[in-house]
Amino acid sequence: MRGPEPNSRRFPKVHRLGLALLLGFLLIAVLAEVIAPYDPWQRFQPYLSPRPEHWLGTNDLGNDILSELLHGTRVSLLVGLGTAGIATALGLVVGLISGYFRGAVDELLMGLTDVMLMIPRIPMVIILAAFLKSGYGVIVLVLGLLWWTPTARIVRSKVLQVRESAFVAGQRTLGFGHLRIMFSDILPNILHVLSPKFMLTVASAMITEASLSFLGLGDPGVKSWGMMIHFAFEKGGFIRDLWWWYTAPGLAITLCVLSLVLIGFAAGKEEPVAAALPG
Repeated sequence: MRGPEPNSRRFPKVHRLGLALLLGFLLIAVLAEVIAPYDPWQRFQPYLSPRPEHWLGTNDLGNDILSELLHGTRVSLLVGLGTAGIATALGLVVGLISGYFRGAVDELLMGLTDVMLMIPRIPMVIILAAFLKSGYGVIVLVLGLLWWTPTARIVRSKVLQVRESAFVAGQRTLGFGHLRIMFSDILPNILHVLSPKFMLTVASAMITEASLSFLGLGDPGVKSWGMMIHFAFEKGGFIRDLWWWYTAPGLAITLCVLSLVLIGFAAGKEEPVAAALPG
């Protein structure tokens, strides 16, 4: 006895574009030391305009902006992926347990989720980042602990549907335990709603990190796209119309977030894979 077979789908071109963009950013993050023309902290003449030696010019300290941009890819992606990993793991566990067991467990966990949803996340992150000032590790942890609630609600909603399916009822009849059913049968059938949420959480975390860094709440000792825009604003890059200083990181953030959104939409269109019952 089997559940419905998944339909075969091919990613449309726009979704393949998103995947290609994201792979490009990941490759840059891994090979930043190799492909960057200079050390991002090396100093040259300040405020140089783009030229063959410095394709994106230099900043107020004389750092090569292209090298900053390439090294900043790693920090921005790590913040996004780290936040999404924590938020998705917490949301998955809470939503899965709540939707599967229902009853008092469901009321308790969803009550906690509702309380967390009432916390204004962005102001809370700004306050904690301003007081703790412990670098991007704290930002990732705080964002992850505040961003899990939407994932939990989405997972719970889908689990409530899947747990009533015939193949899940069959697994119970055969005597399989709760953990076996939850992680081997229900989880594969909710991944198609979990994957896009993960991608959108990465994008949201990257935008939040850039916003915090722009406000001066990031780590000035680390190169990130948000910190580049912050210093461009603080050191006169906007007033002097040094467009290459702030346009490059702004465009990088836009393209990376766009790639994540496109992949998220593609993942959201995937069909669930129903479990196969023995015999």
